[in-house]
Amino acid sequence: MDLSIIVPTFNEGPNVDELLRRIGAQLAGHDFEVIFVDDSTDDTPAIIVAAAAAADFPVRLLHREVATAGLGGAVVEGFHLAASRWCLVMDGDLQHPPEDIPRLLERAAAGDADVVVASRYISGGDSKGLANSTRTGVSRVSTLLTKSMFPRKLHGCSDPMTGFFLVDREAVDIDALRPRGFKILLEILARRQLRIAEVPFAFAARFAGASKASFRQGIRFLTQLTLLRFGRMSAFALVGGAGAIANLIIMWGLIRLGLDYVVAAIIASELTIIGNFLLLEYLVFADMRAESGRMRTRFLTSFAFNNAEAVIRIPVLWVLVESAHIPSVLAAGLTLVAAFVVRFVFHALVVYAPRKARVETPVPVEPAPSRLPLKIPGEQ
Repeated sequence: MDLSIIVPTFNEGPNVDELLRRIGAQLAGHDFEVIFVDDSTDDTPAIIVAAAAAADFPVRLLHREVATAGLGGAVVEGFHLAASRWCLVMDGDLQHPPEDIPRLLERAAAGDADVVVASRYISGGDSKGLANSTRTGVSRVSTLLTKSMFPRKLHGCSDPMTGFFLVDREAVDIDALRPRGFKILLEILARRQLRIAEVPFAFAARFAGASKASFRQGIRFLTQLTLLRFGRMSAFALVGGAGAIANLIIMWGLIRLGLDYVVAAIIASELTIIGNFLLLEYLVFADMRAESGRMRTRFLTSFAFNNAEAVIRIPVLWVLVESAHIPSVLAAGLTLVAAFVVRFVFHALVVYAPRKARVETPVPVEPAPSRLPLKIPGEQ
């Protein structure tokens, strides 16, 4: 098969028929398939099934009941299902024009690239399809930030945030990918040094439906960027730093309301312990949750440990100041650094430790009976 086209979808039903029509028109004469990896909560899967029955090329559907790792996770599942070495990833909203697919294939045929990126930011491309000037500005700033953090691996890539690209599946360590949300190309490029080529494309307006971009996706992107560049411990430190600032703000506010500073400190500590746990749960250790038991158990374990650590740390601080004669600010800093390391190790090895052995089951090319089977032209 020449090409596998992977389309992650979330409530994109109104776009499906037009997308397949335009793909088919551009790839006449090619041996290709379209794989929808769908996380929809509406009737999009039924629309895909109906469209597949009418298509004269293979169309497959994997509907995920649990949208693990968001759009990026959907693309990774598509890689596992693909029948072709070359996979093209594109959105289902037609902001990535199917008319540009032949140019990506032509560039890949030169044989000197592992990834061909459809870029909005080189000569001939544009980003006018973004909803407004704010999103355009955010996209530009995010791109600059990302390139500055990976200057070597992203050298020669003007648009690492695009979701429209062609990749040689054999050049990517698929099992090493840890996607979070939208930016799967960044995940691919940051994990391994790849040969990159680009072609320009014009980011189009949506054909139908509403954008899925959100503040939450922005937070996931920043978390992904931090983990890729600095690792899990740095993301843990960022959460801890945010918690420390929140702790001080809450304590200050409660004192202003007339509470004793000790009571204010206790309340602030408990609230930030809870807030920090939620950030760890959904950002730093999100990829470890599925194997680490119930959320309630993780919360109780984390909550108890953090309170015990606070009870121990304060007396240690007193000893350092009163007995070792270390200045109080320096002593506090030393105890906080030690506490940070201990907290990280405890959460990584205890709170989020796997509760059961993970069994790796190869994903078959043929989908399970409950999914839409591969449609072969002419098959009755």
